[in-house]
Amino acid sequence: MTNDDRRALYVISVAAELAGMHPQTLRIYERRGLLTPARTTGGNRRYSDADIARLLRITELAATGMNLEGIRHVMTLEAEVVRLRSEVEQLRQGLMHAITEIESRSRSNLVPLRQAIARFGERPSIFDPDR
Repeated sequence: MTNDDRRALYVISVAAELAGMHPQTLRIYERRGLLTPARTTGGNRRYSDADIARLLRITELAATGMNLEGIRHVMTLEAEVVRLRSEVEQLRQGLMHAITEIESRSRSNLVPLRQAIARFGERPSIFDPDR
């Protein structure tokens, strides 16, 4: 999600129309903690594209018969999944960087060594091509 998606642009009536719901529904969702629109210095609500997307997701979940508490729980879990995926990707990139660094250091420290390994008491074969 970009900063443009989070920029609060819409008054409540426009946001409600974009989301296909009544403005009072947005107020209810805010009171229930499902949505936190930005506020102007005068206290008026301003909604962003991310808020509209959230409202549409709430509508999808409500259509399945889920109550508002269930919707809040699902959306909290979805946000946690997004956060964890981001964290896993950062860790994966850090690990790949560390592996590359170790491999490059290891290559410069390696000394080629060719020697046959024989078991104790065993004589090397005359047919051994490395001999």
